[in-house]
Amino acid sequence: MICAAFLRCPKYPLDHPSSSLIMSSLRFIAKHPTIWMVEPCTTLRELKQIHTQLFINGLLNNPHLAGQFIASIALNNPSNLYYSNQVLDHSQKPTLFTFNSMIRAHSKSSTPHRSFHFYSKILHSIDNLAPDNYTFTFLVRTSAQLLAPQIGSSVYCALVKYGFEHDPHVQSGLIYMYAEFGDLVACHRVFSSICEPDLVCQTAMVSACAKMGDVGFARKLFDKMSQKDPIAWNAMISGYAQCGQSREALTLFNLMQREGVKVNEVSMVSVLSACAHLGALDQGRWAHVYIERNKLRMTLTLGTALIDMYSKCGNMNKAMEAFWRMKEKNVYTWSSAIGGLAMNGAGEKCLELFSLMKQDGVQPNEVTFVSVLRGCSVVGLVEEGRKHFVSMSKVYGIEPQLEHYGLMVDLYGRAGRLDEALNFINSMPVRPHVGAWGALLNACKIYKNMEMGELASRKIVEMEAKNHGAYVLLSNIYADTKDWDRVGNVRQTMNIKGVRKQPGCSVIEVGGEVHEFFVGDKSHPRYAEIQVMLGEIAKRLKLLDKSLYLFINR
Repeated sequence: MICAAFLRCPKYPLDHPSSSLIMSSLRFIAKHPTIWMVEPCTTLRELKQIHTQLFINGLLNNPHLAGQFIASIALNNPSNLYYSNQVLDHSQKPTLFTFNSMIRAHSKSSTPHRSFHFYSKILHSIDNLAPDNYTFTFLVRTSAQLLAPQIGSSVYCALVKYGFEHDPHVQSGLIYMYAEFGDLVACHRVFSSICEPDLVCQTAMVSACAKMGDVGFARKLFDKMSQKDPIAWNAMISGYAQCGQSREALTLFNLMQREGVKVNEVSMVSVLSACAHLGALDQGRWAHVYIERNKLRMTLTLGTALIDMYSKCGNMNKAMEAFWRMKEKNVYTWSSAIGGLAMNGAGEKCLELFSLMKQDGVQPNEVTFVSVLRGCSVVGLVEEGRKHFVSMSKVYGIEPQLEHYGLMVDLYGRAGRLDEALNFINSMPVRPHVGAWGALLNACKIYKNMEMGELASRKIVEMEAKNHGAYVLLSNIYADTKDWDRVGNVRQTMNIKGVRKQPGCSVIEVGGEVHEFFVGDKSHPRYAEIQVMLGEIAKRLKLLDKSLYLFINR
């Protein structure tokens, strides 16, 4: 119906008679003192008192003041958005400013689809109002909020019809909308149509490309920008962090500081994420100190990122200290702490914290159960894990995902119950995925079960012919049983099929600087010195080995 409404809408020329009324309504900035009393904390009872005061004084007869009152409720007091709807229903001759405010307010609410109700009211208004660039900017945002490409296309057709496709606000909104849809091609199409993109459009494009993994283009555009606001910096750092280019994220953050750009909570979430990915504890500690020294607000997202960083860097004492210091915790905060304990081998403490979470009245989600099952797995609590797995659907109404099934296979496999692991895979209500067979294959390596390992490896290769991990694990199983012929056969098969083992990588942090090494890579600036040192270490080990031999056999 929304799409049909756009296709049926009449076209008003840009010089429509109501344009002067629109402009005057937008210029009417000064608010009446009574309207200024509407604040985010204003209660419904207080709103009604303000409403009564305006009504008694006859101020609501003025369309502009009535519009400002409605807009103040909708935008400054969104918890009472429905009340602004009621006031509008009794308003005479609502202005375009009023309708735009309602569209904007609903675009950011839990009922974004209601924005189109007010768009329809504009089209059918008795004053023959016509939508303007602000109308479409907010409708584009609504489409993004709804994640509805078809509606977005209809909005685009309508704004082109009214001639707003070259408006900077609309263009930046379109880039944002297509980014939310995951349509990078459309983002580039809109951006390339802009002759001289302003700061807002450039920032929107940097954010879109960084979010969707095109960090190369994002960085080129970012470097060309004559001005860069904090949003652009944060988008670029976040893009690097999300794409796994954590060193680049930290390097750019250091440049951001040198440039004197104000750092906020959003910046630090990306920095902590990069530190977590690299296991850079020293830099993570520095980031924590920076947050405290600059008195950045410890939001739920920032606090959760801090817990995650310390957990992935192996410092659970600091992670739990950060967790308990948080005044407010949501399910993701609890899940991060529970996951950190599981990740670091503290399965019992992980389950204790899960119990505390439930006592605190926090409802677990899919992520929570990933951590709980992992905690059971690392300490071999098979029955406990099985109980929690069953409770997902029966108690909490959460449908297990592939990752949960994979963890159950891992739970049985680590405990040496390989037959139960295989039976569980065969009884899965969905097609077993690579993760499930991979968990079984890993267990087969631990317990040297060649026959079942061959089955798991074959299943993985059927799904992912180029999965080098399956070949390597199977080769290791054969090597453990000294079956060198089969080891050679596996390697020959890999060569024939063109499967290449990805080079191993190790990361170390020295003096707050992160160093990354790949097998066979000689690009490190101090490679020659490292080679000399490794040679010296090898020489000393040989001397030590000879000394021990002589000592034992003297």
